[in-house]
Amino acid sequence: MVQRVCIIGGGVIGLATAYALVRDGIEVTVVEARNSLGSETSFANGGQLSYRYVAPLADAGVPLQAIGWMLRGDSPLKLRPRLDPVQWRWMASFLAACRRSVNRENAAHLLRLALFSQSTLKAWREVDGLNDFQWRRNGKLVTFRNPASFGKARQGLADPQQQQVLSAAECMRLEPALAGAPFVGAIYTPDEEVGDCHGFCQQLVARLKASGRCEFRLGHAVTAIQHSNGTVTGIELGAEALPVEQLVIAAGHRSPLLALPRLRLPLYPLKGYSLTLPIGVEHRAPELSITDYDRKIVYARIGEQLRVAAMVDIVGFDPAVDPERLNLIKRQARDTFPNAGDYDAAVEWAGMRPATPSGVPLLGATAYRNLWLNLGHGALGFTLACGSGQLLSELISQRQTSIDLLGFSHPDA
Repeated sequence: MVQRVCIIGGGVIGLATAYALVRDGIEVTVVEARNSLGSETSFANGGQLSYRYVAPLADAGVPLQAIGWMLRGDSPLKLRPRLDPVQWRWMASFLAACRRSVNRENAAHLLRLALFSQSTLKAWREVDGLNDFQWRRNGKLVTFRNPASFGKARQGLADPQQQQVLSAAECMRLEPALAGAPFVGAIYTPDEEVGDCHGFCQQLVARLKASGRCEFRLGHAVTAIQHSNGTVTGIELGAEALPVEQLVIAAGHRSPLLALPRLRLPLYPLKGYSLTLPIGVEHRAPELSITDYDRKIVYARIGEQLRVAAMVDIVGFDPAVDPERLNLIKRQARDTFPNAGDYDAAVEWAGMRPATPSGVPLLGATAYRNLWLNLGHGALGFTLACGSGQLLSELISQRQTSIDLLGFSHPDA
């Protein structure tokens, strides 16, 4: 029987995995390079728990559309080619996945995991009382400026029983903050949710500390993974060697730095940005989560703040904030919701979302007997974290998994 699991990574994926394992009676060590938890990609993401909008970025027509985007000054996508074989391999695999049949297959995998993650979070909230992270079931509107894109969306609903097609007038009746916004219609999903990902991480940390079954090693970067005869034996934290019984890699976009001879991780960071606006009594922020489909901007009210998030920058491993990109988001958000919050007091942020070319995370076993993966969730980390963590716990405990893991395995496992 498994006694202790070591997890590399203290973001929402690593913490959710630790929480699921502790719930199952397993002791855990979480190793995090930073001195704080949930403070990188999990810190200020879009805030939407978007369970039914999980189609991968890679799809038919996307390469041509991306070329058009890159010729615009207000493009939601920015590509900076580099003399980097990792970037070129990732891009080649991404282009190979840009087929409609592949997109539909991968979207089905993601939807299966997303709905399981929603039910897992529901159990953690209702059974464990895991709250206090600004969670709400507020519903979501995917809004369209372009009649053509709206018409296409109407024909391809992910879940026709749960989603409704609304006219512009119906949108404004449902969400008064949309008055004056230039949308021709929307797809409404009433049971989508919202929450503060960083607050969720802090709640998990508090529960893990209180359990007595979790040890945190903060400020320790893993410099190497020790292995012998197809088995991981330990990790190196600089001069210190830490023996491991079972090891989970959940280190986000830095995970490839830990790659072993029999483990290639096809990950690349997609930099995204967000603004967090204070909402005062004089403001009129949307209560529903909004996704501006044509501009690729998401809006989520998190308590008395409005989170505005956007952009996919394929520019390397530099996490620095690009002022031009943030200024673009701010201009476009002001144009759509001029009175949604205090734009002048907005907190700016950039995060490195770890993505596979297909958009489907790597979840489960590897070629090493006791090494497990939970990474590559892209922009869906918060959405998929609880389900992914629970599945890892089931796998490590050698139980039947709650859903089929077809599509998520590492190719060399």
